[in-house]
Parts: sequence; structure tokens; C-alpha cells
Amino acid sequence: MSDNAGIKILICQGTGGISAGAKQVEAEFTRLIAEKGIVAQVGKRCDVVKTGCRGLCANDVLVDVITPELGRITYDFVVPEDVAAILDQHIVGNEVIEKKKAKAYYNTFVDQQMRVVMTGCGQIDPERLDAYLEEDGFKAIEKCIKEMKPAEVVDEVKKSGLRGRGGGGFPTGMKWSFCAASPGNHKYLICNADEGDPGAFMDRSILEGDPYCVIEGMMIAAYAIGCDAGYVYVRAEYPLAIDRLQKALDTCYEKGYLGKNIQGWGFDFDMRIKKGAGAFVCGEETALMASIEGERGMPRPRPPFPAVKGLWGFPTNINNVETFANVRHIINKGSEWYASLGTDTTKGTKIFAVTGKVKHTGLVEVPAGMSVRDVIYQVCGGIANNRKFKAVQAGGPSGGCIPAEVLDTPVDYDSLIKAGAMMGSGGLVVMDETTCMVDVARFFLSFTKMESCGKCVPCRIGLKAMLDILERITEGRGEMADIDTLLEMGATIKKASLCGLGQTAPNPILSTVKYFRHEYEAHIQDKRCPSNSCKELLLWQVVPEKCVKCGACLRACPSNAIKWEKGEVAELIKENCTKCKSCYDACRFMAIE
Repeated sequence: MSDNAGIKILICQGTGGISAGAKQVEAEFTRLIAEKGIVAQVGKRCDVVKTGCRGLCANDVLVDVITPELGRITYDFVVPEDVAAILDQHIVGNEVIEKKKAKAYYNTFVDQQMRVVMTGCGQIDPERLDAYLEEDGFKAIEKCIKEMKPAEVVDEVKKSGLRGRGGGGFPTGMKWSFCAASPGNHKYLICNADEGDPGAFMDRSILEGDPYCVIEGMMIAAYAIGCDAGYVYVRAEYPLAIDRLQKALDTCYEKGYLGKNIQGWGFDFDMRIKKGAGAFVCGEETALMASIEGERGMPRPRPPFPAVKGLWGFPTNINNVETFANVRHIINKGSEWYASLGTDTTKGTKIFAVTGKVKHTGLVEVPAGMSVRDVIYQVCGGIANNRKFKAVQAGGPSGGCIPAEVLDTPVDYDSLIKAGAMMGSGGLVVMDETTCMVDVARFFLSFTKMESCGKCVPCRIGLKAMLDILERITEGRGEMADIDTLLEMGATIKKASLCGLGQTAPNPILSTVKYFRHEYEAHIQDKRCPSNSCKELLLWQVVPEKCVKCGACLRACPSNAIKWEKGEVAELIKENCTKCKSCYDACRFMAIE
């Protein structure tokens, strides 16, 4: 967004920002600007702008104040009580409020990234078409229609090297060419926004923060493949994303950017939203199409592939939100520019939702090829509470766990697969020394087992059998033969399952056995959880020489299982202990084990 002579106050109002109180902060700015006569005092316009997600969600509410005198200053953890001081001291007095200013790590978090897809997120009002047009909005589709033939658009996307960001990584231009080559006067285009990975919110944030870029990306794809109708399949759990996308669609129809003869360019394209019920399996494209058709969301055998016979039997192309959001930048800046970013096999940037035991959680967009280590330590500040890194689970519930010895793996499709994980849609769950890898495998397998549609036997029965084994192991009832059984069953399920859910569901188990087999063996042979995480195997004790007599464990314990007097070493009353880990988590000196 270009900074002009006026004053702009940008308030992060993605889902995270709103839950932290952004609407109240906005209302207070609007009220006090009027009450205090700020515009008259400074002699300039003072615009309060709601934006989408800025990325560092843990620091909401984030507010950027842009003035000609001080430039752009970011304040974090803003509450309504801070607003008066920001107006009086910063905007009127031209003095930065240092104690409220975002600390140096915020700039590090932002500066280490490369924003392409998220260029508009956190910078423009997602509900104003004019704000998008000011950022060269709809210039790319105009260029395609006026200067390029459909085949040339497909070729440009091919040359860019863009691969599908939904997890599979199939070359986007090639996928478009298949659908373009399919005969027929009627074709469908689908945007897959059924983001179901635990902890992942990339697609949601794009739709909330810059919905018009997704619309334009779909328009370009529709022109390239000869399509006149499109759906955005969004899970119903994303009410804000749905609301802002619907407002954008309504505005586009009103202003002539959707419908018949768009802008007089001789191009027709209609779009609508389809709300999904939240089934993880509907992220698979054939299950997604079944859901749109009103059927139960269950995968179909392929071939025929959707490009030949898809939605209601017509040729159909499906890409995810982040893929479509890349397209306008490729057309505007050229395929050579895009191909210069990233690695030989993975071009451009990738958005990751980084969660777990990391200091600064949130969304990051980095060039493909940056190492996992740099994402965690350089961008996100390292491991929380100064604990030791143990593993990162990459690729959602179907991804694998990467240990410290392969932390320098580049974040690209092929390198992550070689390391035993996958890019997936972009979830990174960081784990420290307190995390039990057997329990992590059990957690993710319980998710995929619950989300299985049950259509094919390997997935329906195999995942349940593997989960039963993992639960026995975490409860101390496992046998050494169980490890080999898990490996054998995992390999079979990967080969025999019908769709991607079953084919990738064993990945967390296979990768944790590969890198953390000793933890499985400790659970089985020693009846001990090395990470003190599995409740059934916990037997807490206080280590007297480590205890600093601070009483933190007593304050954290909910069951009167800690006996402590000031100046004395804590004692554990075992008969009262419910093995909840509260004392262990509260102790900063590892005096409870």
C-alpha cells in the first residue's frame, strides 16, 4: 500500500485479531478521532483501516500507524485503553510510544520473509474493491484477455514452475493444460478451501485478508482452460472467510468483474461459494466434487480424472487457495521472475502455519528452499522456554516428523519427502524435549482414523488396528513385535488405500519409528515414557538437588498432590497425584521427573 500525505491506522482483523479484541480497538480509534478532533489538530486525513491477518497472531491486536513524519510504526498487544495515548502522543505529538512498540523480534519475523501471496494481507481492507484496484487488482486478467491467448496463459504458468500448494505439488500449468484439452463447451473450475489440517490456517487467512486475489486467480485459470463457472469450496468453520469472500463476489458482480461480458472484454465467468461440512476427506478432489453434487463426501477411483470427467460429469480443474493467489503475480511480473524464486524443483514461495513449542507462532511466507532450521530459529525465534528442539511435524496429519539431525532440510517438495515428511498444505508443528513421539503418532493417527470416510478396507480397518496398537504402547501394554506390525501395516495401507488420506495416514508412524524407535522400545520394554508425557506411564518424583524451593509446582497442582513449605524442598503425595503433568510443566528447573 502506498503511503501518502495522510495518516493511516491499520488494525489487524483476521480471525486471531478479532478474537483478541480488534473490533473494540477499531471502535475506540474511530470514536476518539472524532471526539478529540484529531483531523483538525494535525491538518491531515486520518483513516482507520481494517486489514486481514498480519502473520504474527500471538501478538494481536497488531496496529500499524503510518504518518509522514514517523513512517510506519507497529504496536502490538494493543487494547482499547492504549488508543488515546497512541492518538495524543504518536499522531498529534509525533513521538513513538516505545513501551508499546513491537519489539525487535517483530521486525525480524517480518524481514526474514518474502511476501508474494500475502502481499495484500495485513496491508489493505479486504472488503474494499478500491483498495485492491489500487494495488493493480484485475490488471492481470485484463492483460490475459487483451494480450494473450488461453494457450499462452497456460504456457506462462508452466514456465513459472508453479506447483499446486494444496499438498500434492502437481505442476499447475500442466494440470490446466489437461482440462483445456478436454472437449466440451462447459467446464468447471473449483477452488479447494477445505483446509482441514490441525493447526493450519493459510487458506483461511488469504480469504480473510485478500479475497479478490483468489477471485482474480480463478478468473485467469477459467480464461486459460475455457471455463465459465467456478466454485469456492470452503469449510463452514470459516465464517469470517466466507463472509468476506461473499462480499467480494457480490461487489464483483455489482461492478462488472463477474458475470456476462466482464468489463466489456467478451469474457464470461460466474462464481459461487459452496460450504463444506468440515470433513477432512473432502480435501481430496473427488470427494470434494461429490460433496458439491450433494452426495456423501467419499473419494472415487481414478481414472477418469477430473480434467476429463469431473463435477457432474464435465471436465473440471481443481486448485487450492494459495495456488490461485500466486497466479496474478506470475502474469503481472512474468514467469521468469517467479521461476527465479525458490529451488530447481519448487519455485516461488510457500506459506507455513508454524505452531507448537516455538517462540513466535503464526503465518510465515518464505522462499522455497529455506531450511526448516531457519524457519524455526531465524523467522520464528527458536524453541519456547529455551527448551531443546526435538522434532517438527511437517505436512499436516499425513506428514512425517523431522528430527534435529535433518533440520537443515530445505522446505521444498522433494527434499521433505526424502526426509520422511511432506510439504502438504504447509503446517509445521514444532515439538520440544517434553513431547512424546509415540503419543504424537497416536494423536495424528486418531485424527485420520476419525476422518476416514470408510469406503476402502485398508483405511477403514487398517488405521483402526494401528491405532489400537499405539494406544496399547502408550499405556504400557505393548510388545516388541508391535513395532514390526506397525511398519508392515503402514506400508500396506499406503499401497492399497483408495485416496490420499489413507495413502499418507501412516506417515507419522513410519517417520517416528524411523527416527525415534528408542522411544517405542522404552514404552514397551521399560514401561516408561522418556518424555514424561504418556499419563499411564507417569510416576512423578521431586529431584531434591534441582528444587529451588519456589513453590511453582504447588500453585500449579489441581489435586493437592504437592506438599511444600516456604524454604523447603517440595514433596509429592503419590496417592493424590492424578498424573496431569501440571507440576512438571510449571517447574522451570526440571526438578520434577
